[in-house]
Amino acid sequence: MKKKGLGRGLSALLDEPGSDTIVRSDMASAPARPSGNINLLAIAHIEPNPFQPRTHFSDEALAELAQSISELGIIQPVTVRKVGIDRYQLISGERRFRASQLAGLTEVPAYVRIANDEAMLEMALVENIQREELDAIEVAISFQRLIDEVKLTQEQLSEKVGKDRSTVTNYLRLLKLPPEVQIGLRQRSIGMGHARALIAIADPAKQLELYHRIVESQLSVRQVEDLARSVGPRATASGSKSVARPDKELSKRLAERIGGKVTVKRTTEGKGRIEIGFKNAEELERILAVLG
Repeated sequence: MKKKGLGRGLSALLDEPGSDTIVRSDMASAPARPSGNINLLAIAHIEPNPFQPRTHFSDEALAELAQSISELGIIQPVTVRKVGIDRYQLISGERRFRASQLAGLTEVPAYVRIANDEAMLEMALVENIQREELDAIEVAISFQRLIDEVKLTQEQLSEKVGKDRSTVTNYLRLLKLPPEVQIGLRQRSIGMGHARALIAIADPAKQLELYHRIVESQLSVRQVEDLARSVGPRATASGSKSVARPDKELSKRLAERIGGKVTVKRTTEGKGRIEIGFKNAEELERILAVLG
């Protein structure tokens, strides 16, 4: 009996009876089949994904994957869309595609899907996010692209990627950090916890100053959170300053009603606080009686 090609990865299994149909790219009379069948396509006929959210691929990791592919073959097919006669574009699986090129393969197994540009972008971004292969800034950029280009709301986005809306919001706020801090996050000089603490600081210069302290002194997230609370006004969710300022008119109205000193401070969003002054316990009791 002919032995099964255990060392040739998925392509060996595809040659077995009963497996998904293979459509070779050099078969002129056989068009690419829709998703559900696995096609063996020539690497030369596949273009990189123009919507690829990943911007950095580790050379070392690619070399390791290429070695694995040389020994075992490709276990999981890439996903492509057909854009012309014997022309395909990657939707997902660019690491496997690049590693296959390094390994000297001429063909790769692929699912062929029908997708327009918007659907392709959405599939590529969501698939990469769910695989957690992106760094925090790449995830943030991917979220922003889905909002801007696919017209998703944050609520719809959180459902598609399977993350809480607050998590989506925290990632999007990373894009408001100074470029140097974003680079540090991508290079893993700081972690997501450090970045969230820095976001709470309204002043970009102070964010940058604290970022340098984190890197130089290897500060913990708890230390950064404590420092962030002490360096000045905190940022709002939109990244702008929101400082409570005295409202003289309202302070005067309340002072006349209460019969004592009142200070009202409000932010532009309508939040704020009321301070009521009293000289002694008797005056406090009188004010409490007025307030009911």
